[in-house]
Amino acid sequence: MKFDDDAALDTSEVQDNRGGGLGGIPGGGKTVGGGVAGLLVLVVSVLFGVDPGLFGSDGTTTSSGTSAADLKADCKTGADANRKEECRIVAVVDSVQAFWKQTETTAGKPYEQAPTFLFTDSVNTGCGSASSDAGPFYCSADDKVYLDLGFFNDLSSKFGAKGGPFAEAYVIAHEYGHHFQDLAGTISRGSGQGQNSGSVKLELQADCYAGVWAHHATTTPDPKSGKPLIAELTQDDINRGLDAAAAVGDDRIQQRYQGKVTPDTWTHGSASQRQQWFSTGYGSGSIARCNTFG
Repeated sequence: MKFDDDAALDTSEVQDNRGGGLGGIPGGGKTVGGGVAGLLVLVVSVLFGVDPGLFGSDGTTTSSGTSAADLKADCKTGADANRKEECRIVAVVDSVQAFWKQTETTAGKPYEQAPTFLFTDSVNTGCGSASSDAGPFYCSADDKVYLDLGFFNDLSSKFGAKGGPFAEAYVIAHEYGHHFQDLAGTISRGSGQGQNSGSVKLELQADCYAGVWAHHATTTPDPKSGKPLIAELTQDDINRGLDAAAAVGDDRIQQRYQGKVTPDTWTHGSASQRQQWFSTGYGSGSIARCNTFG
């Protein structure tokens, strides 16, 4: 994945609180993505049906940043995004939101911007408290995507994904798929556990929406320059996105950490399902093709 070197980045939609401890405001709401729909009970045993102790002796992840970065100073152009992870996150958020901003929801509501909040180890949100164990997630109570950059290390070291810039972009685009679901009024349908649960269908739809964004990523114009932020996506990029989708499939995670697969506890879908729905979105470029509830 390569960004246009001359593209201008907008850092206003990424809030950097790494190293700042708990932030945000506690309350009630729904969290989806890394978390399950419902009140935040963000422990790995709830998320994936496995013992959280399997993920490490202290149950924490390692953040890639040791202190908050001055994103506005460091991340000005696509060239910065091509050389630095934090700036790449900014560029992906800009690209994803530029795509959704030109799309009206099925409920007839215009797209509303949603910031990404970077944190280290733990955070307070409009949905309640969360730790990095939850993985990236979207909170409908405060309309924010929450991300500890250490998750991208975990994606490779703990979940076995190949990783890379587009694997990270897939994760972010998936969470913004949840924001679109929130605006469209479908997020409330994501409940329960099991292969055919609303939770699984909601997550697979977000995978499909991530694929739709990827389909249009190199043609979606940046509001500032009028040119696409993302200049190139290769087949290797897409393959790494598919690999990441499979790595966080419920069956892969359960087999890896508990030695057996228990479909009755699924909340996100199998590896093959997640790949299938990302591919559906990417191949068609059509939001209408993402009706996992149909």
